Amino acid sequence: MSQVRVLYLAGSGRSGSTLVTTVLGQLPGFFAAGELRYLWRRGILENRPCGCGSPVADCPLWARVRADLTDADPAGIAARLAERLRLRRLPALLRRHRRGLPPVAGHPDDTHLARLYAAIAEHALAGRSDGVIVDSSKLPPYGALLGGLPGIDLYVLHVVRDPRATAYSWRRRRPLDGRPDDQLMSRPPVGKAALLWLVWNTATVRLWGGRRAPGRYLRVRYEDFVADPAGATARIAGFVGASPAELPFPTPNTVRLTPTHSVAGNPSRHRTGLVDVVADTEWLTGLPTRAYAVVTGLTAVALSRFGYPLRRPPATSPAARFGADPVVSPSPATRQEG
Repeated sequence: MSQVRVLYLAGSGRSGSTLVTTVLGQLPGFFAAGELRYLWRRGILENRPCGCGSPVADCPLWARVRADLTDADPAGIAARLAERLRLRRLPALLRRHRRGLPPVAGHPDDTHLARLYAAIAEHALAGRSDGVIVDSSKLPPYGALLGGLPGIDLYVLHVVRDPRATAYSWRRRRPLDGRPDDQLMSRPPVGKAALLWLVWNTATVRLWGGRRAPGRYLRVRYEDFVADPAGATARIAGFVGASPAELPFPTPNTVRLTPTHSVAGNPSRHRTGLVDVVADTEWLTGLPTRAYAVVTGLTAVALSRFGYPLRRPPATSPAARFGADPVVSPSPATRQEG
């Protein structure tokens, strides 16, 4: 079986994976797949919009991919994946990893998962050997599962963001894109958001960081990505062995986005045209003092590891850019091109 190169974005939610994935999807030979662990439920069963704007069932690309998966049971795979990747299984997963065993025990569904990535490589990347599938599923156990599948050549991009910014971002009310009566994306309390940030980022380091996966692990702080998006994009591309002749940045902080075919993720994945990469520092003044203290206390050890200060930077200081809630916004010059 030929190898499919997968760049897996690992870490916690609200860490900027949607923007990073969408930008990478503009590079030749890169396919922004979105959160593929949700394909079975949100894409196939619930028929939510593809990044191109069409429901997944109406997207010609995903129709070709799904034609290669006709014997799969989407409902069963979705339910079993959720069970296999539950947080309570993480200690056993890490023990298996330390013993040199596949972190996630095998299952017959793995045949369909491997076939999914092979089908994407064939139909979205025309089978090119240097093609890269960008999967922003984030959950470390799913990345560990992918790494054990036949035919998957896994690279892990660990996207980290200040936990105070992510906790504030989770407080915002954001709907899942799709039907007008859609449910809202989950909004965990700040304490739970902090613990999830700590668990998933620590698990990512335990699975791939340091010398555990030489040449297969790269950590990028999202604050640094926003400060120099072109430089960070070039660095990530080089990490997987690509050297694009041109990057989609007409100016240092403006990116040109065309539609992708990402499944699931933040609704901002639908933005197209010229967009400014903007650091949203609203959390610096918007996150209440008590919430800031709770998140900082729960994540203090990891904060220093990832280079974040304990104290809240002044909103007007240059340091405020590091730890911001980065977003992309339409450029005033060209809104919603294409």
